[in-house]
Amino acid sequence: MLPISKMKSFVSSSSFSTLSPYFPITASPTLSLASKSTQCNPIFTHLSNFFSLKTPTVSLPRNQGFSTHKRSAQIVASLSPPSGEVHVIVGPMFAGKTTSLLRRIQSESINGRSVAIIKSNKDTRYGLDSIVTHDGMKLPCWALPNLSSFKQKFGEGAYDKLDVIGIDEAQFFDDLYDFCREAADMDGKTVIVAGLDGDYLRRSFGSVLDIIPLADSVTKLTARCEICGNRAFFTLRKTEEKETELIGGADMYMPVCRQHYVSGQVVIETARTVVEEANKVEFTTTA
Repeated sequence: MLPISKMKSFVSSSSFSTLSPYFPITASPTLSLASKSTQCNPIFTHLSNFFSLKTPTVSLPRNQGFSTHKRSAQIVASLSPPSGEVHVIVGPMFAGKTTSLLRRIQSESINGRSVAIIKSNKDTRYGLDSIVTHDGMKLPCWALPNLSSFKQKFGEGAYDKLDVIGIDEAQFFDDLYDFCREAADMDGKTVIVAGLDGDYLRRSFGSVLDIIPLADSVTKLTARCEICGNRAFFTLRKTEEKETELIGGADMYMPVCRQHYVSGQVVIETARTVVEEANKVEFTTTA
C-alpha cells in the first residue's frame, strides 16, 4: 500500500485525467486528506459531477406551470393516427338515402375537401360510372366489386390526400365493416355510408347494421307509403322472386307503412299460393 504522501502525489498528477477520461478535468485537482473519513470525497465529487453531466435535464420557462398529464396527452396525440368519422344513412327504398349522400358529398367538396364516391358494380340501373338518384341528381363514382380494391385503383398518393369517401348501396359490400374501420380509425377519412338496413322481409341486409357500432352518427330516413301516404319504414317487393339481392326500382318495390307492409305481405303470399295451386291443377290435368 502506498504511503499517504505518495498517494497524494499520484492523485495530484496530470496523469489522473489521462487515465480516467470519464472524470471531469480541472485545472488543478486537489485532494484533502484531513481525515480518513474524507479521503474519498473528491472522487465521489467527481463521480457525481460526471453523472450530473450525463443525466438529461428539462428547462422550464419561469412562471409557467408544468402538467405531466398534459405533456403525456401531447405525446400520445402526436403518436396517434389522424381521427376520422363514420356516418351512416339508412332507410327503405325511395327514402332519399342517395340524395342525402350526394348532398353531403357536394357540401364537403364546396368546403374544399377532396371527395370520392363508391358504389357496387352490381347496380347498373343508371349507368356504371355514376350515381343517380330517383329524382335525377347525378355524380360520377367508382363502381367496384368490393371496397378493399379502392385504395389500389384510386392510387396510393391520391388516396392519402382524400378527405371524404361516400359509399352508396352499401348493403352489397361484404367487406364494409373492415373498410370503414380502417379508413376512419387508421387513415383519418370521413366515410359516409348509405344503404338499406333491411331487405324486403325486414331482415338485416348485408353488413350495413354491422357498422353501427363504428358510427359517429346514424340517420334513419323514411319514405311515404305508396298506399296511404303515411310515413313508410319498410320496402315491399311486388314480385314473386325470393332472392335477397334483386336490384330493381319502382317496377319491383314500393315503400309502405307497417300496416300495409303486413297486409301487403298477406296479399302477396295469398296471390302466390293461388298461383302455385293453379299451376298444380294445370299440371295434374295435363298429365
